Parts: sequence; C-alpha cells; structure tokens
Amino acid sequence: MRSTTCVAMILAGGEGRRLNPLTSRLAKPAVPFGGNYRIIDFSLSNCRNSGLDRIGVLTQYMADSLHRHIGDGAPWLKDGQGELDLLEGCSDAGTDGYCGTADAIYRNLDYLERHNPEHVLILSGDHIYQMDYRAMLDKHLETDADVSVAVHRVPWEEASRFGVLTADESMRVTGFAEKPARPQSNLASMGVYVFRWRFLREQLLADAANTTSSHDFGKDILPGLIGTSSQILAYPFEGYWRDVGTVDSLWDAHMDLLRGRLELERADWPLYTRDAFPAQSAYCHPHSEVHESLVQQGCAIEGNLYRSILSCGVRVGQRSRVEESIVMPNVRIGRDAVITNAIVGEGAIIEDGAVVGSDIGEITVVAPDEFVFARGSSVLEVPGRLLRGMYKAGVTTRTGA
Repeated sequence: MRSTTCVAMILAGGEGRRLNPLTSRLAKPAVPFGGNYRIIDFSLSNCRNSGLDRIGVLTQYMADSLHRHIGDGAPWLKDGQGELDLLEGCSDAGTDGYCGTADAIYRNLDYLERHNPEHVLILSGDHIYQMDYRAMLDKHLETDADVSVAVHRVPWEEASRFGVLTADESMRVTGFAEKPARPQSNLASMGVYVFRWRFLREQLLADAANTTSSHDFGKDILPGLIGTSSQILAYPFEGYWRDVGTVDSLWDAHMDLLRGRLELERADWPLYTRDAFPAQSAYCHPHSEVHESLVQQGCAIEGNLYRSILSCGVRVGQRSRVEESIVMPNVRIGRDAVITNAIVGEGAIIEDGAVVGSDIGEITVVAPDEFVFARGSSVLEVPGRLLRGMYKAGVTTRTGA
C-alpha cells in the first residue's frame, strides 16, 4: 500500500438553501464568483498552490454542476501530475446521501485507505479565501497535534453564525461550540482541519457507531474531543476569509472585491478555473459610463455601470443602469432597465424597461434563467414558488420553459 504525506478532502455536497434561488440548479460551491470563477475554485487553487496533488471532492446536491466544472481536474493539477477525484454521495439531496460532514468522510474511508496518508486535510468547498495550507501543516507537525483547526477572528456580532473555539495562550483548544446563541469567543472555525490519519479514522469509526450523533465535525467530532487527552490546536489565519453561505455574504464578498479587500489576480497565488468562455475582449460603447466596476471577457456594455461586477458574456442594453450589483454569466439586460442592489443569476433575461431592486432594503435576487419583465407586461408563471415575494414592487416575472 503506497503512502502519501497528505490527502485533501473537499466537502462540496451542501445544498445551500440560504443562497436560494441561486442554488436552485447549482451546488453551492458551483455558484459563480468574481465574474470568471466558481466558489470551489478557491479551495482547489489553494491546494494546487500549496503543492497538494491528491484531492478528493465530495459531492452530493446538484453534483452534475460541479462535475461539469471540475471534469478531469486538469486546471488544478500542476503539469497534469497527481489525482483529483470526484466522490459522489448521491445525485440529489436525500436519505441515501451523506448525512453530515463527518459521515461524508466516513463513507470514503476506503478512498483514504488506498492512499494511506500520514495526514488528512479537510476543507469546505464554499468559502472565499487564499491560504497556504503548508504553513498550517508545518505548525500541526511542529506541535504534534492530533487535529488542527484553522480559525479566523470575526466581528463579535457575527460570531453566533459560526462554530467558535476558545483557546489558551499556546492556542490549544479548550472549548468548541457550534453556532452558540451567546458566543464566548470570536475565533470562528474556518472548516479547515488537519487530522493525523489514524486518529481521524478512530474518531470516524466511533462516531459512526454512535446512534445519537448527527455525524458532523462541528456538532459532534470536535466538541467530543474537548476535555480528553487529544491534542487540538487552533491555527490563526490572518488573511481574507468569508463564508458566502447567504445572499448578503455573497454580495458583501463581491463588494470587498471592488473595494480592494480581496484580490483575485495575484501573481504569487493564482486562482485557477476551467475556462468556459472563449477568449474575447469586452466591448463598451463610447457613450457608456463604467465606474469602480469589474467587467469580464465577452461583455458588451451600451448602458452605464457603477460599482458592479459583470461576469463573462453579459450584455447591457442602451440607457440601462446597473448599480452595486452582481451580474452572473450570460445574462441579457435589455434597454432602459434599472438594476440596483441585486444579484442576477446566470442566464437570466432582464427585458426592456424592467426595474430590479432598489437603493434601500434587502438585496434582490433574480433566479438563474429567469425572465424579468417591466410593470404591466403579461405574466406567465409555471412553478416559480421561489420567485413570488422576492422581487420589489414593479417587477413581474416569468419562468422560462
């Protein structure tokens, strides 16, 4: 049996209900980000840049959307060396699929046994960050920890959204609580874990035999280690990190990109993806205005753009205005439309004169492949239960066939 120093396992099977309707047809890690990428590209690129070339991606909900994007894994394997394997739980959410993050790894113990690694790096596939895992692995080895947990300090008012850890001066973990109502710490778990392989195997086998467990790392495995002889290390990460599990956090992360808090085009830390669009320059009409915005290849702009991101292949019609919005790939925006504080899903069509969102209130979301008409247009609704109530007054919708 061959031995590998470290195998990375990326958890990418979540349904992403809080991102609906953007995840109505996509796995959460397959949601577009930054105009030319998918969310999972961050974890995959971190692996490549960290020299990790044995990677398993655990998929489940809308798995095909990830399988199409990842394919043979070539963009994330340097010089084509290594293995990137897709490990599917089931094709849709259901009782036969993975029932927790720990269960997902448990059901792939045979995969890890074949590689027989010294250590296992477990990652979430739906976070935005650029991290060199080698530094964390080095610290894990230096301290002889059984498990190391990457942590990031978050604002106190947001701490209850995360699993939070308490640690002593040497960063040994002394407490762990999953999404506590009254957090005792603002050290949020990033969902990045390094385990000694044999220790991980022992914990997963014990957890699988526990009929009261929900088989989750944050709810069961890690809290169960507190107070035992196990060595648990918190590894602080000071760089940019954001969990984009909600519409607001996804919008905020894109705004961070425009503010310069997040940089995608780094020579020292490339972000790799599968090029799904032919290389084609963006076109901007001479009379159009584009301010503080990011425009990707293949876009054609005849309207005005302010503090927004246009993904590949977007068309903006004459006199239309897009402000503080994220427009995902292959969206068509007609003439005289106004889009404000919105996320427009991939392939949507905003027809002439439509008004989407407003400069006050919540972020408005247009579902992928959705049609949005101007006030007074005829409306045809086939099962569009996600749509009614989501759009501001003056917007009517039609779900495409």
